[in-house]
Amino acid sequence: MLTVATVSPGRSSILFVCRREIADPLLTEVAAELGQTVERAFSLDDALAKIEERDFALILVGYSGDTEGMLAALRGLRGHRRTSHTPLVAIGLPLPAPFAEELLYEAGAIAVLHEPLSPTILRAKARFYIDAFDSQVERRRAELALVQTQARLESIIEAAELGIWTWEIGADRVDADMRMADLFGVPFDARGRAPLSAYLAAIHPDDVGQTQAQIAHAVETNGSYASTYRVRRPGASWRWVIARGHVEHDRDGAARELRGVVIDATRQLEAEQELAATEERYRTVFDSIDEGLCVIDMLYDEAGKPCDYLFVEANPAFIKHTGLVDAVGKTIRQMAPQHEQHWFDIYGRVAETGVPVRFENEASALGRWYDVYATRLGAPEQRRVAVLFNDISARRNSEEALRKMAHDLSEANRLKTEFLATLAHELRNPLAPIRSGLQFIRRAPGDAQGAAGVARVHEIMERQLGHLVNLVDDLLDVARITRGQIALRRERVDLAAILSAAVETSLPLIEAARHQLDVRLPSEPLMLDADPTRLTQVVSNLLNNAARYTPKGGRIVLAAERDGDQAVVAVSDNGIGIAPEALEAVFRMFTQVGQTQQPGSGGLGIGLSLVRSLVELHGGTVQAASAGTNAGSVFTVRLPLLPPQPAAIEPAPAADLDEADRASLRVLVVDDNRDAAETLAALLNLLGHSAPVANDGHQALRMLASLMPQVMFLDLGMPGMSGYEVAAAIRQDRRYDGVRLVALTGWGGAADRERTAAAGFDRHLTKPATLEAIEEVLGAL
Repeated sequence: MLTVATVSPGRSSILFVCRREIADPLLTEVAAELGQTVERAFSLDDALAKIEERDFALILVGYSGDTEGMLAALRGLRGHRRTSHTPLVAIGLPLPAPFAEELLYEAGAIAVLHEPLSPTILRAKARFYIDAFDSQVERRRAELALVQTQARLESIIEAAELGIWTWEIGADRVDADMRMADLFGVPFDARGRAPLSAYLAAIHPDDVGQTQAQIAHAVETNGSYASTYRVRRPGASWRWVIARGHVEHDRDGAARELRGVVIDATRQLEAEQELAATEERYRTVFDSIDEGLCVIDMLYDEAGKPCDYLFVEANPAFIKHTGLVDAVGKTIRQMAPQHEQHWFDIYGRVAETGVPVRFENEASALGRWYDVYATRLGAPEQRRVAVLFNDISARRNSEEALRKMAHDLSEANRLKTEFLATLAHELRNPLAPIRSGLQFIRRAPGDAQGAAGVARVHEIMERQLGHLVNLVDDLLDVARITRGQIALRRERVDLAAILSAAVETSLPLIEAARHQLDVRLPSEPLMLDADPTRLTQVVSNLLNNAARYTPKGGRIVLAAERDGDQAVVAVSDNGIGIAPEALEAVFRMFTQVGQTQQPGSGGLGIGLSLVRSLVELHGGTVQAASAGTNAGSVFTVRLPLLPPQPAAIEPAPAADLDEADRASLRVLVVDDNRDAAETLAALLNLLGHSAPVANDGHQALRMLASLMPQVMFLDLGMPGMSGYEVAAAIRQDRRYDGVRLVALTGWGGAADRERTAAAGFDRHLTKPATLEAIEEVLGAL
């Protein structure tokens, strides 16, 4: 507890605890400037002994190279009853600190000063704590003086002639002065001999019984008498009276008389009641509102700049909006040391000018946003501010999320626009030579030279058609992956076979750009549980990407090796490279990072996105690396390997059928697209089959009885009657049990194939079907 002591120059309000014997002249100098002396303690026990004798305004704990000793001193001082609230400052720590400074604060320090000590900082902190100590001393002195004054006042009230009376108990006679008689409405001439009942008659009926009981108790116990009640003179209003008295005894100790005074306390009690009612209304409102509400006292540094504030009051909602518990009596710096200066500046202006403010701002130290209304309370010199606030973090987060969503939508719209433009460009590229080739075929002469030209044009058209099909396949794959509809057809496969197939697929593009391809196959079989078609697509896409973004005559390396239980496939090139900030962006849909460095490189910006999706479906990862622009790039794929297993006996391959062994078939082609139907029929005729055409489902059903086809190529998406409906009608008629149905569709996913199989189709072909696929289907049927 703080004792009340005299304040005199040269007083010792600073205790310096340090094992070092050498005195610090800086401490002595600063203390002298503040009119203080520094008392030394060389151990914790020595310091505690001095603390038992007196209170200190500030305790400095010096660092002597012993970390545990310093922490133990801080804990011991903080745990003592007389220093539990005394400021403890750790000084003399070197920079960098030999241990985490948080340990000092956890041990009880409220500040840490490093070597070399700054006289300015030390002086400011010491002055602040000593002034606070002096203020406490003065406050306690004032409190003691107030108690003494109240005691004197009570004595004066008891002895003063404010309304003096004496009740002779045996004679039942009240001797009262003029003020007493006037207050109770007793006639002046009867004031010295009226019975007690004459005075009780003036008391409010609700208070009479209690007053009589208090008088009787005082007489029975020979004690003191105290009562508060209401009285009224004839024709006047009720007034509150405070009565005090004590019993006088005779020689035998019996109660002889009761003497006392009465005080008209009407104004005092009414004021107290009004104050209590006002306080109750204020407290009800203060505690019931859902907004956070607190009253703070602004604190200032030596320069008069606001630097902290003390919580004086806080309502229950304060905790919900701030997360700060037991804040009253503490400063915000104690509870949130990193609280921003702008809060002190705003509240400081309110305290100084009296102009209220409404604003929104972030309290980063609390991790929240606030909507705040602040106004000054009381006189300007109090520097007191009332703060009403709401935590609007959720609203700000929602607004930020909306802004991000708007940005993402804008970016997605931009990417979509770029993608559509790129798609149009990529589709026109193969369509142009196809159209030109058709025009050439139509006008080519019938001689040998013309036939050679037609053959060359056929090769070009077939190559461009393959490119067009690849574009469509990529788009469909992306759509299936996005909807989660793609299914892998896993099997045990050697990685070398996948790499060889990918090289074969990408070699035309690589050779067209005159690149040098270095293929480094693994020295051992690396077996995967994978879909070989999809992994071939992955590696081929990476090779195509390297070919597109490497200037002509570049170098591309495809290498594979084992890394523990993983297979590692790397595709590297010496092309245009990738900027560091774009290494992750290249895998995003519709992103084409290298178009500015390599214009006309082609592609829809979906290849690498497709690569990542397919690799992740296989349980692997893919990463891009590059030293920067024009420094080449490396794409690395990691895939899990299968454990080794005993070699299985391979079945003997089935003998291929010669062309002559294949019988001529009756084939009905059904497609509402006349051009597609006619070209497919022409191709079937060239293969030696009979292939009439129907252009809708109803026509196909009418032709069945006369034609009795062995095979039907049936388009699914026909108007009027779909391919599914035609298939259902055929399967319901037992006459056509021998007809084999082949679905023609642009959808080639596993779910699409399952649906056609359930509808009664024997085979499923994806448009545009290649000659090899058609021959394979006919051979199987």
